[in-house]
Amino acid sequence: MPEGDTVLQTAARLHAALAGRVLTGSDLRVPRFATADLTGRAVLDVTARGKHLLTRFEGDLTLHSHLRMEGAWRVYAPGDRWRGGPAHQIRAVLTTAEHTAVGYRLPVLELLRTRDEEQVVGHLGPDLLGPDWDPETALDNLLAEPDRPIGEALLDQRNLAGIGNVYMCELCFMARVTPWVPMGELPLPLATRLVSTAKQLLEANRARPMRTTTGTTEALRRAHGRERLFVYGRAHRPCLRCRTPIRVADRDDRPAYWCPHCQSGPTG
Repeated sequence: MPEGDTVLQTAARLHAALAGRVLTGSDLRVPRFATADLTGRAVLDVTARGKHLLTRFEGDLTLHSHLRMEGAWRVYAPGDRWRGGPAHQIRAVLTTAEHTAVGYRLPVLELLRTRDEEQVVGHLGPDLLGPDWDPETALDNLLAEPDRPIGEALLDQRNLAGIGNVYMCELCFMARVTPWVPMGELPLPLATRLVSTAKQLLEANRARPMRTTTGTTEALRRAHGRERLFVYGRAHRPCLRCRTPIRVADRDDRPAYWCPHCQSGPTG
């Protein structure tokens, strides 16, 4: 499931494969841009902004994509078999002499002027993995609607950019509150710690092939039975802290996981 760390890793792979190279072929398989041809343009860079990807080309053009729940970019060398999914799921193909980048199941794919990027990412809050990170602003944004449930506030990219459903569930567990507790019920020290923990988790996982929240060392993971996540995806399995079965509920078409014992309310 793509979150801020996954998107950053994707941007790094695309940048390494494409930046500084001229496209020898391009194919945007969405109706609005099906006739657009980027062939012959040099790729300047690929940048992550929250959960958005910006692939910039010479001539003031940017290809904006968003992975949402199931999207993915794969990079292939000449002769490699494309394994990211069936052909009908391909939305973009960018080819250079050295590599081909293929975008699968991309729910958002659009070509715009680079000078207009703020139209698609300008609404985002401070990026947890970006140069604009500002914990004070992120905290103020989260607390601006005190009646809003914590889960909703964390997932709103206008508050802070980069948190998806996995991190939302894990952060609520680590704060010992359910995703449905209003932000305003969190003591200020706990809300502040929530923001700093979010930053620590994404930073720790920004280069890892497998995301973990239970510990940054193998020793810590062994202490948690080698489990990499506290609650996400662990419905009906014992909590790593108290052994109470983890619960799951659907919220806005996303599963929310929590421990009914450990997450019984704010603890300050």
